[in-house]
Amino acid sequence: MPHLVFRGVAADQLVAVTSTLAAELADICECGTDNFTMACLHATNVYGGMPGEPSFAFIEVGWFERGQLVQRRFAETVNRHVAQLGIQEIEIVFHAYREDSYYINGKPVVG
Repeated sequence: MPHLVFRGVAADQLVAVTSTLAAELADICECGTDNFTMACLHATNVYGGMPGEPSFAFIEVGWFERGQLVQRRFAETVNRHVAQLGIQEIEIVFHAYREDSYYINGKPVVG
């Protein structure tokens, strides 16, 4: 946790920045790098162009709320790393999980 899901970013591109990205995000979130998951979803753009036409990067972050300052720093860091890949339009959205609705191995995170 946090979970990052990337659309419009090729996995073979993203892998080049994931180690440094995770290290910087861990510093921002004050946790270990092993707390992060990063996944690339393949999506085919079918609206507004020919099928398969590249789309903008859309990144979803699922996490426990950490406040606006941390969220802003997190978004700026993700944006900077993805922009290094030559991607020009990057959108990031945060989804806050509730601790009373989060389970690990069938057990609630909070009792």
